[in-house]
Amino acid sequence: MMSTATVVTFSIYLIGMLGIGIWFYRVNSNLSSYLLGGRSLGPGVAALSAGASDMSSWLLLGLPGAAYTTGMNALWICVGLSIGAYLNWQFVAKRLRAYTEVANDSITVPDFFENRFRDQSKLLRIISALVILVFFTFYSSSSLVGGAILFQESFGFSYNLALVIGAAIILSYTFLGGFLAVSWTDFFQGILMFLAVVVVPIVAIVELNGWNEMTSTLQTINPDLLDAFQGTTVLGVTSLLAWGLGYFGQPHIITRFMAIRSVKDVPVARLIGMSWMIVSLLGAVFTGITGAAYFADAPVDNPEKVFILFSNILFNPWVAGILYAAILSAIMSTVSSQLLVSSSALAEDFYKAILRKNASEKELLWIGRLGVIVISAIAVVLGIQANPELETGSSILDLVSYAWAGFGAAFGPVVLLSLFWKRMNKHGALAGMVVGAVTVVVWKQLYHLGGIFELYEIVPGFVLAFLSIVIISLVTKAPEEAILHEFDKMEADVK
Repeated sequence: MMSTATVVTFSIYLIGMLGIGIWFYRVNSNLSSYLLGGRSLGPGVAALSAGASDMSSWLLLGLPGAAYTTGMNALWICVGLSIGAYLNWQFVAKRLRAYTEVANDSITVPDFFENRFRDQSKLLRIISALVILVFFTFYSSSSLVGGAILFQESFGFSYNLALVIGAAIILSYTFLGGFLAVSWTDFFQGILMFLAVVVVPIVAIVELNGWNEMTSTLQTINPDLLDAFQGTTVLGVTSLLAWGLGYFGQPHIITRFMAIRSVKDVPVARLIGMSWMIVSLLGAVFTGITGAAYFADAPVDNPEKVFILFSNILFNPWVAGILYAAILSAIMSTVSSQLLVSSSALAEDFYKAILRKNASEKELLWIGRLGVIVISAIAVVLGIQANPELETGSSILDLVSYAWAGFGAAFGPVVLLSLFWKRMNKHGALAGMVVGAVTVVVWKQLYHLGGIFELYEIVPGFVLAFLSIVIISLVTKAPEEAILHEFDKMEADVK
């Protein structure tokens, strides 16, 4: 149970986050400001917001848990993610920022797909919105599972009660403040997460009498934990590195590119974002590896609790409160972004596009807020079913990996080719989106067969989606002149 000092520190943090939501409540006068913040993010806020919304509870709970179990082998996923994130900032950020403005000032990913290809049938918008709603339910539930573990371990709540409390906290400031509230809370949360994931492994290593003593302990209990190549296979390493492919299609990350103030701010944002990410990933891995040595005599029941246990054991109650806030930061930053993107799919891509084309801005704003509530409720239900304490439950990493693959395969090739290939058309985009999503779902179901099906589902999904886009685009009618002109204007704006 938390001490009074820890509760006070933790509560101050929560009040501060809610205050940001209330402050930005006054700013949001229309759906565009609620969903994209008026394209006003500076490079620092855009970078840390993208990073914080990317990592979620996976950074402080899931990744340390994986490193606790597999040791240095967990570094492969860090390599894949770092390469993917860098390429995303390098090649996608500028073009997407410019193109979404050129393409009728698109404010959501489905909105961009429809405007980019002049799709009058609205199939692109509808299918992409469905992909967002389906896979974000899994992604959001993974974050809520992390929140439940935190409140359960800290306050002694039951899992289900902890899940509901965590969801209510996140819902409150997302409902009120929208994109700007989410982005600015992400900024502060990103700083807190960074400090926490650096401090915890350093203090733990010192507590173990230094690096040499820690590695000596690991050599005694399991020397394989210190070997990044131990037990690796071509399929295994490929699967871990393939996480990097997912970045090109994550709506909650690439919307930060769309919202950045100017394409000229991208290089600075890239430097800040990549520095934050690499240090944070390494800190998370070393937290898990250090945990394997620290708890060698009394292994933890759930490896994903390592960071929480260190916060309890190694720090005084005031600092522990800050570390708990860092865990909640990781959770809140991601799920709030996911809720916002999902609500945009409901308000902009279903309600306005199909049901009420002449809906007022105020009406759409409230539909977006209502969407946040509905999607939160669905995520809570999924989170209850995913209780990791049950035999049928799932780990945070399992839930994240499935959603990550879904977005990476369904949207990644479509985003990349729409930004770099002028000949691509709406038929190719639709084919790629459907093939990518379906491949991920089917491949995941075949995992139990072993062999090639043990390959991470994002790989076949991404490859088949990419090929589908190219083939279908080439065998169908070329894009009209107006579309080609917009593509040329985007390229001119980027230069």
